[in-house]
This record gives sequence, C-alpha cells and structure tokens, in this order.
Amino acid sequence: MGILHFGNIFPLINRNSLWILLITLLFSISLVAQKKVTNQQLLWFAYHNTIRFNENWALLSEVQERRFFNPGAQHQLVFRSNIQRKVIENWNVSVGMTYFLQSPQDPESESTLIVPELRPDIGFDNKQKLTLLTISHRYKMEVRFMHDFANDELTGGYRFSSFRFRYQLGLDIPLWRQHDTREERLSLRLKDEILLNAGSKIVKNTFDQNRMYAGLQYRINPDFAVEAGYLNWYQQRPSGTDYYDRDIIRFSVFHTLSLKTKKHEK
Repeated sequence: MGILHFGNIFPLINRNSLWILLITLLFSISLVAQKKVTNQQLLWFAYHNTIRFNENWALLSEVQERRFFNPGAQHQLVFRSNIQRKVIENWNVSVGMTYFLQSPQDPESESTLIVPELRPDIGFDNKQKLTLLTISHRYKMEVRFMHDFANDELTGGYRFSSFRFRYQLGLDIPLWRQHDTREERLSLRLKDEILLNAGSKIVKNTFDQNRMYAGLQYRINPDFAVEAGYLNWYQQRPSGTDYYDRDIIRFSVFHTLSLKTKKHEK
C-alpha cells in the first residue's frame, strides 16, 4: 500500500515542479529595480563518488573546492555524503550530511576566519528517460547549523540557523553515442535550481538563490565521466536588497564503484 501511495503522489509533484520554478523566477525578476549587485568570478572543482551496494542501495559522496579568481582566494570547501534508497521505479530517497567550511565572502578580505556549518538533509529525486533526452527532478530539505563566532574567532558550538528547500530541474541531452553499444558518451547537461529559506531568522531573504548551469559531460566508460561547464549563481543576501551575481566555471569528475555480487559462469 505504501508503494501505491508514493506512486500516486510523485507524478503530481513532477507536474507542479515547473510551476514552482516559474513562479519563483518571476518573483526574483520583480526585485531587479531595487537591488544592489556584487559580481564575482569563481572556479569550482568537484569529485563525485557513487558506491552501489545493490540495485536498491547506494552511498553518494562528494568533495568540492570552490575558489575565487581575479583575485584568487578560497571561498568554500564542501564535504557531502548521502545514503540513497530506491523507492519505486525512477524514484529515489536519500538522507545525509554536509560539512561546510565558509571563508569570507569577499576575496580581498583580510580576515582568515573559516566558519564551519553542518547540514543534515533529506531528499527525493526522479529521472524520466525519453527518446531524445532525460528529465530529472530533485527535491531537498536542509537544516542548517552554523558555528558561533565573534571578533573574528570561533566561539561556543553550533546553533540552528534556518531551513532551506531546494528544487532542481535538469535536462540531459545526448550529443554522441558509441555506434556498437549505443552508450551515451557526450552529453549536454542543463540545470536550474531554486533555493528558498525558512526560519525565525529569515526576514528579508526568503528567496535565497537561483543557480543556472550548462555543461558538457564526456563518459569515458560506464564508471567514469568528466564534465566542464558554466554556472550562474544569483543569491539574495540577508538585507533583502543586496545580491551576489557569481560567474562560475565548474570542473567535475564522476566515479562509480559497484559492490554488487557477480555471478561466476560455470
């Protein structure tokens, strides 16, 4: 009965996802006339690892180094790990934790303070493989705990900061398939993600950010792929009228390890 219940809900979620994305984008565009924008340039380097235990269970991990350039400085260092479970066909649920190290937002800052953050999360994702492309939907809720700091020093421990809700729509478009196996080797990847804040401390920045991405992924073999792309990260700051507009070049490596038991031929 539980599976039937999920099966009825998930298609409805997908139908409403585009409306959520459109309404949020129109809301952010309406603020253009009253905003102050700071432009920044960054480079992101990421390693994504997937360990598949069987058809239903997997461990997803990633490490990201995010750096400013022009001028150069570290911005963020991210460690993320999630346990993923297949629920029904094309639908997965995951739960995990992110350890986040935040350097100053200004690459020219004289401060060397790095503020840790803990982010437990839960999410759902879905992929629909069509004739010419694959459509993906990802829904995630994060709970943010920031480390206390004062006078440019860490103090005390972690304190609840806010909730954050994320929705990502993705399109994977194959550009080249290997003739003998028909495996997808080169793909165009397009993504747009909306992030919303909630909590007692969130007053003027319910809209947190929007991330638009376009990249090319080359799959070397079924277990290894490399990707390069451009990400525009548009973020509202707590003031409600100040924004970051970040141009990001992102390089990623995707690595899959399978622990599924192989049957030996007799």
